[in-house]
Amino acid sequence: MKTGPIAGGLVLLAAAGGAAFWGVSTRTRALAVVTQETHDMAVPTVAVARPTTGSAPQEITLPGTMMAFTDAPIYARTNGYLKRWFADIGTRVKAGQQLAEIDTPELDQQLLQARADLGTAQANARLAQTTAERYRDLIKSDSVSRQDLDNANGGLEAREAAVESARANVRRLEQLQAFRRIEAPFDGVVTARNTDIGALIDSGSNARELFHVANVSRLRVFINVPQVYSRAAHTGLKADVTLKEFPGRRFTGTVARTSNAIDVASRTLLTEIDVDNSKGELLPGSYADVHIALPAPAATLKLPVDALIFKTDGLQVATVGAGNQIALVTVTAGRDFGDSVEILSGLTGNEQVVVNPPDSLAQGQVVRVAQPAARGSKP
Repeated sequence: MKTGPIAGGLVLLAAAGGAAFWGVSTRTRALAVVTQETHDMAVPTVAVARPTTGSAPQEITLPGTMMAFTDAPIYARTNGYLKRWFADIGTRVKAGQQLAEIDTPELDQQLLQARADLGTAQANARLAQTTAERYRDLIKSDSVSRQDLDNANGGLEAREAAVESARANVRRLEQLQAFRRIEAPFDGVVTARNTDIGALIDSGSNARELFHVANVSRLRVFINVPQVYSRAAHTGLKADVTLKEFPGRRFTGTVARTSNAIDVASRTLLTEIDVDNSKGELLPGSYADVHIALPAPAATLKLPVDALIFKTDGLQVATVGAGNQIALVTVTAGRDFGDSVEILSGLTGNEQVVVNPPDSLAQGQVVRVAQPAARGSKP
């Protein structure tokens, strides 16, 4: 029986079938690998970060103007000519210290006349009193009528009223004469002298400022706090004041008072800060920068700025939840710290938030979370 050719054919057929099966299985495995790779490439890989708690210290810097704590122009209350002055600009004076003296010749004559009028009134009053007393004695014997007695008493009262009027006029002129002595109303420094010897002094509508005195032992710094920070500017708050002429130095001040009203034009709150200047280093009228520390909320969440998504629906962030699915969450942002931003609502702090999310990221999309690189590893 001849089996050699048939066996050879079967062997060849088996070899061909094995080769075909191997080829098909190889292609199937390659297709599966390509399919898996395509599927894997379709799932984006994202980096995540958790919100951090706490708030970075923040302060606002506002321009301010330094003013003397007490500042007053000095005018004359009487007319005359400046006889002499005793304090020039830069002179430190005490309360009640004489600054100048005014020569008042016309007022002196008016005072002499008023005193003479007072003497006349007093003499007339004494005569009226004597007459009234005589009529009171005569009425007892019916030597004069009751009408004459009433006239005498009325004349006495009129003369006494004239005396009081003349005396009041004398006191008025004496007080005006006392104003020829120009005095400092409080301790301070003379910042201006606008008169000289022989100058005509007028106390009426044409009065001119003679001196200017300022108390610079303590200064007021006025700033305009924007409405958004107005609640932080409360009485007793500490504030630092800096000036360009004192680089690296900070002068401590305290918020003394506010206007308690927002200015409609600028939407700011006028705030006064008191600064000690017992050493006299600071000058009123100077420009200064005022630094006010803002209080931080008790619980604050922060996210990197590049985690925010700006859409028509509002400000959102992408979080990775169960099954690595994306959930878009609407949040409310607070203060901007530069590289991070404060989140006021929308997050609890336990979420995994996608950092730098791609624009194509959608609700419910499955993503792959990138593992953070190990410390010390090199790329």
